[in-house]
Amino acid sequence: MKPKLLLYPNIQVENVFTKETEVLGQLQRGELNEALILWQPDKPTLVLPSGNKWQSSEGLHLQLMQMGWQLFSRKTGGAPVPQVPGVINVSYMYVWDKQTPYSIPKAYQDFCDKLSRFFALYNVKVDVHATEFSYCDGDYNLNIAGKKVVGTAQRVVLKNSGGKVVLAQACILINTDISTIINPVNACYEYHQQAERVRSAVHTCLVQHTAQQDSVEGYFQSLIKAFS
Repeated sequence: MKPKLLLYPNIQVENVFTKETEVLGQLQRGELNEALILWQPDKPTLVLPSGNKWQSSEGLHLQLMQMGWQLFSRKTGGAPVPQVPGVINVSYMYVWDKQTPYSIPKAYQDFCDKLSRFFALYNVKVDVHATEFSYCDGDYNLNIAGKKVVGTAQRVVLKNSGGKVVLAQACILINTDISTIINPVNACYEYHQQAERVRSAVHTCLVQHTAQQDSVEGYFQSLIKAFS
């Protein structure tokens, strides 16, 4: 069964998440075994996770709007994630091999290995570990010289006929002003009376570490190669 490949170099956050849900349903129904969605947001949007800790409100909408940001709430866990042009996202969906017992660390590591191959194409070495004071921190961040360049997330849904479908997501900082994307995240923490704050100094972008700069389509092609 041929993998599904969707490329969106300039798309609204809401639209791509709708498409992601549609494709995930195809895998659950057994119509696909694998799918790769690569996308870049068209405008600054803060993606707010669900849960009591993070509440979307008119006040927060207005505050972010004054900063030049939109707000989109999504039924996921985690913490607020800034999406801007210059950030490339990966949504990788696949049916887990029934012969292999499901393992969260293995699924994450396999995903990070593919992402590491992407960076290797630009002669950049990455390490996988948590990054203190980074936005939406996790054990499976990709880091360059100790600074976060990729955040990852993962969830599992059941296939209709039995078995598991994995949705792995990555947010790659390619070429953006780090301080600019951190501001709305901290504004969201402050609005929700959360004590923690994220720091721009613990993040980095790929273009800061390589002279080899691509177009969005060029980065997409490198990701396709890394995931092939």
